[in-house]
Amino acid sequence: MSQRSRVLPGFGLSLGFTLAYLSLIVLIPLSAVFIKSLGVGWDGLWEILSSERILKSLQLSFTTALIAALINVIFGFLLAWCLVRYSFPGKRIVDALVDLPFALPTAVAGIALTSLYASTGWIGQLLEPLGIKIAYTSLGITLALIFIGIPFVVRTVQPVLSDLETELEEAASALGANRFQIVTKIILPILFPALLTGFALAFARGVGEYGSVIFIAGNIPYETEIAPLMIITRLEEYDYAGATTIAVVMLIISFFILFLINLVQAWASRRTGRTAR
Repeated sequence: MSQRSRVLPGFGLSLGFTLAYLSLIVLIPLSAVFIKSLGVGWDGLWEILSSERILKSLQLSFTTALIAALINVIFGFLLAWCLVRYSFPGKRIVDALVDLPFALPTAVAGIALTSLYASTGWIGQLLEPLGIKIAYTSLGITLALIFIGIPFVVRTVQPVLSDLETELEEAASALGANRFQIVTKIILPILFPALLTGFALAFARGVGEYGSVIFIAGNIPYETEIAPLMIITRLEEYDYAGATTIAVVMLIISFFILFLINLVQAWASRRTGRTAR
């Protein structure tokens, strides 16, 4: 029997192209960042990492990104649920608006949010008499990260929710399960890996976000100064080793968190598969 022709190359050639591509695009640049950061020596490395200003900026970036990702998981799930399960006037417009943060330049989003939530903005001037200040605070940073992160959750959950058969819910209802039990015992366990993926993507995007945050943050040292801004500041001062050191710290922390998320996601996928069988 003649060997069937294949359009795509075999495993060996595909793997070779994959490793070469990843090396050029990801591994080599990241290795250069690590090597550059080691140029300051261990003493210089410790001096940079022990700076209170840098520690505050790292804490702010990761905390706001985490909070924004958690909020996006909740409301992104609700938005995806409405888009999949219901038909309503303007549904296509709402569906298109979900992708708007992808297409809109982040700097434009930051300027728009600042204009709205500053003390003189349409929304900010209504909140200020109530003692609520959003612009130039960590709350404003979180709001900007919610804006740029919501599409990741919606677009990750939406296809999984579309493939979820309603017969499972109908069978559970026929067996006496109430709506809360159906959501918690059937729907959420199936959607959990997708929700976790959306959370990871939104969190990773939020940690390194710069354009949409820089305007609404106010960039007050020790208060609203994000880590990406510290990197830009060091680069403007021609302190390349200091900038790469901060970048390496962010990279290591982000990799560790995403690695844990992937472990939980793999466990959830295996558990969902066993439950389905």
